[in-house]
Amino acid sequence: MLKTFLIGIKDVRLAFRDRAALILMLAAPFVLTVGLGLVTGRFSGNTNNGLSDIPVIIVNLDKEQLGDALADVFTSADLADLLEPAASSDPEAARKSIDEDKAAAVVIIPAGFTRSIIPQQGDFSSNAVAVEPVKIEVYANPTRPTGAGIIKAIVDEFLSRVEEGRISGATSIVQMMMSGRISPSQAEAEGIAMGEQIQANSPSNALAIKINSSTANGEATNFDALAYIAPAMALMFLMYTVTYGGRSILAERAQGTLPRLLVSPTNSAQILGGKVFGIFLTGAAQMLILIGASSLFFQLKWGDPLGVIVLVLAAVMAATGWGMIITAIARTPSQVASVGTAIMLIFGIMGGSFISLEQMPVFIQMFSKITPNAWALDGFTTLGLGGTLNDLSTPIIALLSMGIVLFLASVALFGKKNLVQK
Repeated sequence: MLKTFLIGIKDVRLAFRDRAALILMLAAPFVLTVGLGLVTGRFSGNTNNGLSDIPVIIVNLDKEQLGDALADVFTSADLADLLEPAASSDPEAARKSIDEDKAAAVVIIPAGFTRSIIPQQGDFSSNAVAVEPVKIEVYANPTRPTGAGIIKAIVDEFLSRVEEGRISGATSIVQMMMSGRISPSQAEAEGIAMGEQIQANSPSNALAIKINSSTANGEATNFDALAYIAPAMALMFLMYTVTYGGRSILAERAQGTLPRLLVSPTNSAQILGGKVFGIFLTGAAQMLILIGASSLFFQLKWGDPLGVIVLVLAAVMAATGWGMIITAIARTPSQVASVGTAIMLIFGIMGGSFISLEQMPVFIQMFSKITPNAWALDGFTTLGLGGTLNDLSTPIIALLSMGIVLFLASVALFGKKNLVQK
């Protein structure tokens, strides 16, 4: 164990003596973080994260209980900081505003929407439950996908609650009629009561859509854009660090350094273990240095310290697993360098280092789960929003599992290659 530790410490020292490696391990992610911070306005005092004052046009042609309730949702105090609603009575003019990029979306509530939800004139047959309600139109601006997506989510939440009340209420009345608890003449009164209940439970009176800006302890928190950018850049260049370590293994093998170690009372498992330990320590040191530097120079709050440390170690372990599997497959140091650089960029893009995964196609979001970047960024975002170690179980387990599986696979491949033989 001591020999493994000493080999690992030696490799860490060598890595931090390499000026070119230090530039890519520390300087490059730091500079990119500063650049993206300037682009987002983080250093100009602009803390707007893009999720405020989203322009939306409401066209309420229904003018009854549920139509008015939905319109009230968009003008409610709970969403005042998020939305900038405007009313219109002309659907075509509203759509034209979207085409001219004046709003993120138009919500058109058609006439008859309320009457299609709440049964009228004693229509309480079993077919009433299956009636297709009049549909609300959300005319979205494709150039503002985030704002349009938020508006659609608000409408979907409203409709979900209303539809739940409609189906459960109508079904209850039909069942009571079939069981004889109420007569057909009483159904209309029950239907009116059901409509009043739907209106009373509508999101205008009990808004289910709220912007939560506090932690579980009730403390206010604001998400800093750098809390996403800084770890995104650090994680992307972490892949360079682990492949750099893998490249050094093959370079020492070609130079005969590894075979000469066998002359000493050190077996191949200790040598390989020391090399892997060195890569792990180098990656952990890189991440912790970048975290410390961003905290010192940018006053960036990373969140729960224990959560940050555990998440960093888990992310480094997963990245080390990828670095070792690349090394085990490659034949020469140059192959490791080429493949490692490509993997660094691919994982950076797929893992959300440049573009939020929520704005990517579904299949990209699915494939992103093979990258340590996506899982670790999920954890760092949770910490940035006030989460603690207890909230990181999923990303940490995923990262540790990834690291273990890849490490075992690389050990099997190294055994076949007889790595320490020149």
